[in-house]
Amino acid sequence: MRDVILNISGGSALDRFCGFCVKVKQTYTSFPLGSCINRSGLDNDDYVAFFVKNFNWAVFENELKWYWTEPQKGNYNYRDSDDLLEFCKCHGIQTRGHCIFWEDSNAVQQWVKELNQNDLRAAVEKHINDLLSRYRGKFQHYDVNNEMLHGSFYQDRLGKDIWSYMFKMAHQLDPSAILFVNDYHVEDGKDAKSSPEKYINQIVDLQERGAPVGGIGVQGHITYPVGSVVHTALDALSILGLPIWFTEMDVYSTNEFVRADDLEIMLREAFAHPAVEGIMFWGFWEFMSREQGHLVDWDGAINEAGKRFISLKKEWTTNVKGHTDREGQFKFRGFHGTYEVEVSGHSRKTRQTFTVDKGDSPIVVEICL
Repeated sequence: MRDVILNISGGSALDRFCGFCVKVKQTYTSFPLGSCINRSGLDNDDYVAFFVKNFNWAVFENELKWYWTEPQKGNYNYRDSDDLLEFCKCHGIQTRGHCIFWEDSNAVQQWVKELNQNDLRAAVEKHINDLLSRYRGKFQHYDVNNEMLHGSFYQDRLGKDIWSYMFKMAHQLDPSAILFVNDYHVEDGKDAKSSPEKYINQIVDLQERGAPVGGIGVQGHITYPVGSVVHTALDALSILGLPIWFTEMDVYSTNEFVRADDLEIMLREAFAHPAVEGIMFWGFWEFMSREQGHLVDWDGAINEAGKRFISLKKEWTTNVKGHTDREGQFKFRGFHGTYEVEVSGHSRKTRQTFTVDKGDSPIVVEICL
């Protein structure tokens, strides 16, 4: 949040602007709140309406993954990712690219598994060139190589330097994109493979090998979250000075009231932490998200978890009204984003838009009547 001073002026020096009515409404929240979407969801009007109303970022569930864009060698499918990108562009939605590679062998196509070392390296180079050349400048982020704490398909076959090479190539091909690592169970203390300390060591090793790691992806698939544990993990990761994003958040519970409470724990910890710069859900619609992690039932009814999410969004939006003081000023503290203000009094009225961005000092907005 940031302090804001609206300074009312205009007319002659004799004009007094004390006691004017001020109404401030936040029309856009700049904090990234997003979800994964898929191509089939675009055919559901209710799905689209909920997404556009409640989210400002998107990530594609499967449509950008290599096994989707080239399921058989030379058989390409960019149609679905093109459609999703066009949808996001039309609605002013920013996008994360997930993912260029995935270290889990279960997510690697059979034809890729059958390549020898030289052919595999050539295929890796061709894929990253094809993908990032096609979409240069269109994705704000990329998860370069998914789940390197839990898998090692490419490293086992091409050597340890292949991971840093992937980052270097991605940066060379699309220097505007922020390049992320991305992994799971980092925040919940339940997986010895992915403690914050091991994640930090992996990131530092990548950086020492020249990889331009620009962000830390914490997936956030969780059951029964403990706020203090999540907070401690985020504190540990923040020592690297890189932006942290929850990239695939969902909270599992068959009881939607429990799910709502647990989701609130996760969202409050994430939103409040100074190192967290974005939150992405891994779906929101029943049968188009992880089981028992949805916000909206299959028939379009918003369940308790969805209602809690909407309530928190409202809490994190600034709408205030009041009157100017003796100096003709109106002061408030607001969340980052775009605002519309209406000032009226003495048969005068004006409307103006302004933006509250990040900063430590108060932002002064001049309003001329």
